[in-house]
Amino acid sequence: MKKLIAILLAVFMIFSLAACGNSASKTEQSSAENTTNDMVSTENNNTGDLEEAKAPDTQSEEAEAPEVQGNRVLVAYFSATNTTEGVAKYIADGLDADLYEIIPKVPYTDADLNYSDNDSRTTIEMNDPDARPEISGSVENMEQYDIVFIGYPIWWGEAPRIVCTFMEGYDFSGKTIVPFCTSGSSGIGSSATNLEKLTSDAKWLDGRRFGGSDSQDTVMEWVNSLDLDLGE
Repeated sequence: MKKLIAILLAVFMIFSLAACGNSASKTEQSSAENTTNDMVSTENNNTGDLEEAKAPDTQSEEAEAPEVQGNRVLVAYFSATNTTEGVAKYIADGLDADLYEIIPKVPYTDADLNYSDNDSRTTIEMNDPDARPEISGSVENMEQYDIVFIGYPIWWGEAPRIVCTFMEGYDFSGKTIVPFCTSGSSGIGSSATNLEKLTSDAKWLDGRRFGGSDSQDTVMEWVNSLDLDLGE
């Protein structure tokens, strides 16, 4: 009888130990699964942080993309009384071209523009072929332009000396230059020819004189007759 009881106790103990082992195994498995889930969650969160961190780099690359090339046509002009400015704006608007005003570093006063005064600034400058009045500012990226319109008033049958300053200040090689002028009666005469001498390897087209009352239609009719290669 004692042996039977001992055997039953032994069997009971064996089953008890097996049950404890299974419980511990499940506990370890559950702990391992929770650890794995935490790792996956952490990895997902880290991935999100990396994607957010990459966003500024993408924006930086877009910001650093090459700029689209600017307009191929430039309309540059000098205008002492705003007459030439009006014609220049007609051309720029009609061709959707860039506009640049040649501004003297020392502005011309009414006294300077007194053509009947032999001691006025303009008279002195026009009597000196080597006079080169300074210009305030400059054209940025002149190399991008293929066609340059150059406008000016007629002073003593010529372009003002400040226009000579402008022509000598840039390399016009390979460009097409189109002169135009304004005056009450004088034609363009030799003014454009003399400006052409200040450049090299540029293609000069015949210029034209306009009056202050000429309309944009009149101006653009002339521009369109030049059959310029404006590209796309």
